[in-house]
Amino acid sequence: MQPVKMYTTAVCPYCMQAKQILKSKGVAQIEEVRIDTDPAQRAAMMELTGRRTVPQIFIGQTHVGGCDDLIALDARQGLLPLLNAA
Repeated sequence: MQPVKMYTTAVCPYCMQAKQILKSKGVAQIEEVRIDTDPAQRAAMMELTGRRTVPQIFIGQTHVGGCDDLIALDARQGLLPLLNAA
């Protein structure tokens, strides 16, 4: 299974929803990067993604986007293949 990295904040309902979706798909470990406690990580996230909002989700080297993007990817049957890519 591909590694999952998610930029988050402590009280973000979309972050929590995204984590629930990923766990329901069998993701056991999510590398969480808290941008509310580390301003340098916020800057790095914005540089990487061009976005200011959380969550920002990466599966392997692929930037999925936010929670809505994750839901849309799953709806079009793209989430599991991406998670299980070799």
